[in-house]
Amino acid sequence: MSEQKKFVPFVSSETNMAEFTVRALVIGLIMSVILGAANAYLGLKAGMTIAATYPAAVIGMALLKLMKGTILEENFARTVGSIGESIAAGAIFTIPAFYIAGIWLKFDTISNYLISTAIMFVGGVLGIMFVALLRRVMVEDVELPFPESVAASEIHKAGRAGGTGAKFLFTAMGVGAIIQTLGQLKFFATTWEKFVSFSKSIINLKSAGSATAQGGVLLSSPGVSPAYIGVGYIIGPKLASLNFSGGLLAWGLFVPIILYFLSPELIQQYQTNNQGMNPTEHDWITWSQMIWRYIVRPIAIGGMLVSAGYTLFRMRKSLAAGLQRSISDVKKAAAGEHTTERVDQDLSFKWIMIGVGFAAVMTFLIYNYFAQDLFAALVATLVMIIAGFFFAAVSGYLVGIIGSSNNPISGLTLSTLIVAALLMVALGMTGKQGVAAVLGVAAVVCVSAAVAGEMLQDLKVGHILGGTPWKMQVGDIIGVALASAVMFIPLMILHQGDVNAGKMAVPPYEGGFGSAKLAAPQAGLMALLSQGIVKGDMAWPLIIVGMVMGFGFILMQVRSPMLVSVGMYLPLETTFAIFIGGIIKGIVERISLKKKFNDAQKSRVENTGVLVAVGLIAGEALIGLVFAAFAFFEVQLISIFTYPSFLISLLVFVFIAWYLIQVPVKNAGKADEPAPPPVSM
Repeated sequence: MSEQKKFVPFVSSETNMAEFTVRALVIGLIMSVILGAANAYLGLKAGMTIAATYPAAVIGMALLKLMKGTILEENFARTVGSIGESIAAGAIFTIPAFYIAGIWLKFDTISNYLISTAIMFVGGVLGIMFVALLRRVMVEDVELPFPESVAASEIHKAGRAGGTGAKFLFTAMGVGAIIQTLGQLKFFATTWEKFVSFSKSIINLKSAGSATAQGGVLLSSPGVSPAYIGVGYIIGPKLASLNFSGGLLAWGLFVPIILYFLSPELIQQYQTNNQGMNPTEHDWITWSQMIWRYIVRPIAIGGMLVSAGYTLFRMRKSLAAGLQRSISDVKKAAAGEHTTERVDQDLSFKWIMIGVGFAAVMTFLIYNYFAQDLFAALVATLVMIIAGFFFAAVSGYLVGIIGSSNNPISGLTLSTLIVAALLMVALGMTGKQGVAAVLGVAAVVCVSAAVAGEMLQDLKVGHILGGTPWKMQVGDIIGVALASAVMFIPLMILHQGDVNAGKMAVPPYEGGFGSAKLAAPQAGLMALLSQGIVKGDMAWPLIIVGMVMGFGFILMQVRSPMLVSVGMYLPLETTFAIFIGGIIKGIVERISLKKKFNDAQKSRVENTGVLVAVGLIAGEALIGLVFAAFAFFEVQLISIFTYPSFLISLLVFVFIAWYLIQVPVKNAGKADEPAPPPVSM
């Protein structure tokens, strides 16, 4: 058997080139915070995040080009810049669950900040240490294609020769920010809704008697949101349609049919409490929203639970291979023959073990704080270390196959949560302390798996370009430390801002994590499951109905049952706006076919479109955080119109659609121009 040819990186190991510099680190840290905050905003509102590797590469290249930086500095800045997104993903999936589950009665306290920061930092450090242990074997494995890493490395190489595409990203950020600002200042209505009543009817059930029914259906427009439309554009028409189908099931089937049979009793109670008056349209809208929140959402969670299990089942061979590899990889890493090659130098095995030991001690202290039981805290720590290592390895392996955008972090976290919950019950831990300990285990593992996947993806880019692994790993530790220290702040601002906005709204609504405007679907799932298993107060009939529905989706061969279930959990205005973005992407694809673009032109259209969509998302998210901060401090904003018109909103939709179609198509380039590197989100 012939020896495999040695891989030669873009920048050779012998080349002495600037890499870990102050400017590259600062740019990376700023991107880490900004992209992390933007993803926290998007994840809490829309239930999904965007991969930060590509925008971090483009922004880092643009800034370092102005400073005449090297390609290794660009690689380093992108590595540090993209890690904030994985901290955000881990945080939004689990940290709000402490509030939703009633562990934290108030979210914005110093103790909650310290605990959240510790959870994120410990999870991040563990993810980096485990990946440092496995890096060499994984990045050199020819069977792992690392599609997103290859794309990112090609973007860096292409950036050496020409433009970076940053103008599309930054311009779109400005557009998204302006639209969000005008919406917040009530230049146009961000949503429209109308309740259509059904006439009262008697359903004859023959020998069983009869049932009185009434009710109606709540009609809603898509939300005027550049971010949601941008998400729809990125995931494309098929996945956007699946997400919207969940919204249609929730608001077109479940809510109307439940309200249809509950409304006679609700009307009777209302008339008793209001001297015989009939309910107003506002009352009907409130009843619809309460039915969705407290009946339909648990059904959606049942669907999400089965969907997560099904996702892991479909990946069972990859998961098993990842687990088998991780054990043998540790042996190879521990044996660790010392290398003098710059491009092969990881953190030393001694420092990795010190890092894991530090994380274990910190984790034990966190769990003991929650559980107030030394033995339970020790068991929880062992579960976290074992699950954290295996899921970090699996996460890295899956990223190598399908990319970080498709990494099933929530499914892996859910598995850990269920194991931890059953262990807590076996140890006799019940009530809030048991729920808190379970969520603590899930939170650390979730952050660890998210960071491990993102880190390994960046290390593969570095492997291709010729980056120094230990410098990238140290850079990411610094990035994790900063992101962990600040990520609680956007969560706090969004939560309390929504609570205050709900109080000031006309009519008022109950804001905060889990509300219609801050859905936090994954955190809601974690909270409900941990409460249900440990405290035994889960609405099991609703969960079971949802699980049966999830099995139905699987039998129908629905491409992504999880996406449909998340669509049920989200407000219709959100899934509708995502659907609009998917339709716009479909129109762009049809125009490309009609104009007979070749593969190179289609690739340019795709790249530019993704950049514009990411820019719209980031622009809205960052300005959205600013306005959430205004609400947080109860700053009363001016209103351009007292009663803004939705007709103006329709013009905004038309403009966003035109912008997302015109810019990519116009920049398709000439047929004879070489193809750019592909973008994978």
